[in-house]
Amino acid sequence: MNEAVILEEREDEGVTLVNGKPYMADAKGALVPLATIKPADKLEDETVRKIIGFARDLSAQIGRFRGHTFTDLGELDALLEQEYGATRGGRKGNRTYQSFDGLMKVQVQVSDFIDFGPQLQVAKKLIDECLTEWAADSRDEIRALVTRAFNTDKEGQINRSEIFMMMRLDIADERWKRAMDAVRDAMRVTGSKQYVRFYERASAEDKWTTVTIDLAKAGG
Repeated sequence: MNEAVILEEREDEGVTLVNGKPYMADAKGALVPLATIKPADKLEDETVRKIIGFARDLSAQIGRFRGHTFTDLGELDALLEQEYGATRGGRKGNRTYQSFDGLMKVQVQVSDFIDFGPQLQVAKKLIDECLTEWAADSRDEIRALVTRAFNTDKEGQINRSEIFMMMRLDIADERWKRAMDAVRDAMRVTGSKQYVRFYERASAEDKWTTVTIDLAKAGG
């Protein structure tokens, strides 16, 4: 009669007990006896699990901090509007809060996610007509910009930054102007995201420095 297999997992250690004997799962999911695993591999596994544990805690802490920040600012906005009838922020919702001594400030910026509709193909046709009729040896920089604008990026999307640079060009050709109108008509805001940034300075004469919450940029 076969004995029942009893499994007990210790996730924090990456160890699975099978009938009381320790195993670790490899990258293919196979259970490898702990005694056969090289000490260097076990040490690396322990180190990675320790770091990831701290990273999870820090990520959760930052998430809570972000939530509290927007809650606090939202409550402040509501209070100011209720008491003074003042609405903070511009049309898009960007707003800045500053300490009384002018040495600390918090900025909230709203960035829109923009997509382009079928009108963009109309714009591309008009732009191509302009480029065809312009002298072949002139406006090379404009040709290059247009090429970059309508080339797709790694995600298969058009290059939005190049599109916006192209729209800033001051060109009198009526077809070009109609093309830029078509680009504007094609723009659709599909969503938005709020970013919060923190700044401080030692005195009113000093430049603002960022209070960084970014692992790659944070000071030690």
